[in-house]
Amino acid sequence: MHLALFDLDGTLIETDSDHAFGEFLVQVGWADKDRFKRRNDQFYAEYLAGTIDVAAYLDFATAAWRARPEQDALAMRERFMVEVMRPALHERAVKLVQRHQQAGDRVAIVTATNEFVTRPIADLFGIDTLIAVELERDAHGRATGRAKGVPTFREGKVIRVEQWLQERGQAAADFDRITFYSDSINDLPLLEWATHPVATNPGAKLETVALERGWPILRLFEREE
Repeated sequence: MHLALFDLDGTLIETDSDHAFGEFLVQVGWADKDRFKRRNDQFYAEYLAGTIDVAAYLDFATAAWRARPEQDALAMRERFMVEVMRPALHERAVKLVQRHQQAGDRVAIVTATNEFVTRPIADLFGIDTLIAVELERDAHGRATGRAKGVPTFREGKVIRVEQWLQERGQAAADFDRITFYSDSINDLPLLEWATHPVATNPGAKLETVALERGWPILRLFEREE
């Protein structure tokens, strides 16, 4: 039995979906252009450096759509999918996922981006299992801007994958092969946990590690640092 895990941003899609959604909300007038873009870019740089404050970023990244009625937020998310994400899909990434699915592998996306942004993207790839940052909700079902449980960032990805397997009555040892595709050095803990790590469109730091350890390097598209 094989397990195939995929990071999302920079791995299956060329952009960072959370950052792109923020830019989109600026374009449609839901967020202040100068103030939001400056903070959004700062958080993205901190993510690339591995120094991001996940709690602070989650509160910031969800603030613009949390301030709107839920139906308006869902409608705007659909616009984002139609106008930004669907045209950005890479055929090679879609076919990679499909190869694992057709082989009968269990497939999941494991992403540090929150579930509100990433659930419809996972659906585009035909992937049912999404392990993302879960959003805490209040008594009325509204997102609070805080994470529910362990955020899927760095070591948190390993914790959440193991929790998911435990919920299914499984463990890593039940799989003959565990493949994890990622572009980011932030995912080193899960890459090391997998039996078959694949540096996919890797950033410079991850590419260096992959070359040192003899990990395969896959380029679905060329990324920008």
